[in-house]
Amino acid sequence: MTYTIKDISKMFGISIYTIRFYDKEGLLPFVLRNKAGNRVFTESDIGLFGTICCLKNTGMKIRDIKTYIDFCMLGASTIDERKKLLLTHQEAILNQINKLNDNLNHIHYKIEKYASPDAIQIINEERKKVHDEKLENNLL
Repeated sequence: MTYTIKDISKMFGISIYTIRFYDKEGLLPFVLRNKAGNRVFTESDIGLFGTICCLKNTGMKIRDIKTYIDFCMLGASTIDERKKLLLTHQEAILNQINKLNDNLNHIHYKIEKYASPDAIQIINEERKKVHDEKLENNLL
């Protein structure tokens, strides 16, 4: 079975413009064109296109995605290079997840504070502490 660029756009929830941009950037060398010059995607193309979307959605830069795709197009001799690229990206994602979890914990802390029956008192005390600190440092 084959798919049009419109089909792929709907399937992955991205614009046709974005798909054309990916093609222009060299991310779709595996997608061939029919006699009318239109891109035609096959089932195997969908799998690799899904990988491109995954990498992009997780913050990989276009040039690094292109490098990955270039490695894929070269075949099995690039397995080590692909693995190294993905391990580096995985580490970046895990670092980002850790930072997001830290920020999420901070937000939970704030929500709990605001949900407290003593929220008004807590906030007033914090504001006083900030004010006193500014006074103490001759900033007011």
